[in-house]
Amino acid sequence: MSLFLSYILVGMVAGTLAGLFGVGGGLIIVPVLIASFELQQFAPDILTHLAIGTSLATIVITSISSVKAHHNKQAVNWLLVKWLSLGIIVGSTFGVFFAASLSGEKLQLVFGIFAFLVGIKMAINWAPGQQLDKTNKPLLSGGGVVIGFLSAIFGIGGGTMTVPFLTWQGVPVKQSIGTSAACGLPIAIVGTATYIVVGWGNPALPELAIGYVYLPALLGIILASVIFAKLGAWLAHKLPSDYVHKLFALLLCAVGIYMVAF
Repeated sequence: MSLFLSYILVGMVAGTLAGLFGVGGGLIIVPVLIASFELQQFAPDILTHLAIGTSLATIVITSISSVKAHHNKQAVNWLLVKWLSLGIIVGSTFGVFFAASLSGEKLQLVFGIFAFLVGIKMAINWAPGQQLDKTNKPLLSGGGVVIGFLSAIFGIGGGTMTVPFLTWQGVPVKQSIGTSAACGLPIAIVGTATYIVVGWGNPALPELAIGYVYLPALLGIILASVIFAKLGAWLAHKLPSDYVHKLFALLLCAVGIYMVAF
């Protein structure tokens, strides 16, 4: 029961972050699930893959709630979502197969490095300046391939890459966040389905796992994340979030160091 309650707590945090930053919450969900699965003594070779697959499954639900909230505020550009999604579908599929080819230890190391780099980026508030006067459709789809590939490897909704990519192309920040949240849905759907297929029948998986998706964690997280994604989206349009970004950056740096060092 205590583990299930911890999944609900993770869902509260992840849902709020999904709405506030368009990050899908995966950067928080994955390391917490890895720690939880280690406590449950799941097989080391599969626990990182299981955490990432489960994270993407939760983002399917989180994204629906978050997208609806942003859409109601007219912050989603659906034409951009369409062109990005063409690349995202391809990239996400290949990303899962690449992650599956890595050992659990190597995948955890790669995730730690990525989390640390994202934390540094947020700490210094780095973002590419606007370079284009208007969006370029082929470039959107090409960027979608890269975003989908990396997101599927790390179990995230892609907001840490999609938001700066869109602002670089001249999309207003709030619309970039809303559009990014919408792009998290195809990333999560394709990634989850592929993680289920790739992990199907693995004898090391625990009971109540469907491929690389662990159902108890999925249920606990989504129960809270759906509600708190709405809160995050509301906060994104109400609060100056600079100090929140700094705190989140410090947390990500700490997570990255921990996963690399231990």
